[in-house]
Amino acid sequence: MILNKTDVPIWEKYTLTIEEASRYFRIGENKLRKLVEENPAAGWVIMNGNRIQIKRKQFEKVIDSLDAI
Repeated sequence: MILNKTDVPIWEKYTLTIEEASRYFRIGENKLRKLVEENPAAGWVIMNGNRIQIKRKQFEKVIDSLDAI
């Protein structure tokens, strides 16, 4: 992947799209969408219109506390 000068590395982003979060956390996009549907008011979810954004650091804490997804 070639980064442009304006591209921010994924590990430095505050929020991730479902597609970015799927690659970063190695979780399927459908599974992430299901987690958001089941937890719409979770502290790691931001809705930008109808686009889902995942707060990377907050979701990392959730992942760290789980044994299975």
